[in-house]
Amino acid sequence: MARIVVIGATGHIGTYLVPRLVRLGHEVVAVTRGTSKPYLPDPAWSQVENITLDRAALEKQGSFGTTVANLQGDVVIDNICFTLDSARQLVEALKGNVQHFLHIGTIWTHGISEVVPTPEDVTKRPFGEYGIEKAAIKSYLLDLARRENFPATIIHPGHIVGQGWAPLNPAGHFDLAVFETIARGEQLELPNFGMETIHHIHADDIASLLINAMTNWNVAVGEAFHAVSPGAVTLRHYASAMYRYFGQEPNLAFASWDEWKSRQTEGNATATWEHISRSPNCSIEKGRRLLGYAPRYSSLAAVEELVRWLVANGRIGK
Repeated sequence: MARIVVIGATGHIGTYLVPRLVRLGHEVVAVTRGTSKPYLPDPAWSQVENITLDRAALEKQGSFGTTVANLQGDVVIDNICFTLDSARQLVEALKGNVQHFLHIGTIWTHGISEVVPTPEDVTKRPFGEYGIEKAAIKSYLLDLARRENFPATIIHPGHIVGQGWAPLNPAGHFDLAVFETIARGEQLELPNFGMETIHHIHADDIASLLINAMTNWNVAVGEAFHAVSPGAVTLRHYASAMYRYFGQEPNLAFASWDEWKSRQTEGNATATWEHISRSPNCSIEKGRRLLGYAPRYSSLAAVEELVRWLVANGRIGK
């Protein structure tokens, strides 16, 4: 079994990943800022070595990479790297000191969907700081893997769903009031014709794919894989399914983007634009073929599980 260092261990992915690793018999080192607990309790956390590190502060000192390397992980999983400079500092310290390095990217490295379902290896044209930086990290890591045999694998998640946080909703933002509108059977207005797509992924399916990549490291190294559900959904279909989940008939209205935006908060409108302007619809064929990736959750099943949890915990009411 391996010694595995998980950076950002108590976040969306780590909440599901760390207990899985423990149950597989691995020695897990959980690196966090020490400011949050996992979203879900699990007895497996009692067997984890917890390390508190302030990544931003240590990166300013130029010591974050060496600090992580000194933890002597056979495998390092980085859930929270967002800039090329941050990736370089860590990776340069890990060269020759790690058997496998797994980086969490994003499907936003694609920018606007051009061919759907979109395979991993098409030419990428990202926009926005987040997507551009993540695409630069992806290029850097794959170049190192191919030129210098650095053992990197990149996992690109879609819109992550799991118990403990708000999911991307049928209007393309994160306001839980949308689900309350649906639960009451009231009319929900969507932008345009509601035909833009979003692509969810349950956090536990990301954890499963990471483990598959570690298990099949010989074909995973030097490659990038999408971590998404088997199929994207349109806003319209997603909303209709949620009405039926709550025992209501779909009650939808549509408006041009400018009209719709004028009736939203600035934050909600911005979030929706960020998602529908990309309209991701990604393929998982490469992961299936090389890693045996078989997500348990469809987009709707992942959201329905979370909505049940949100209702049971008083986060969604009528």
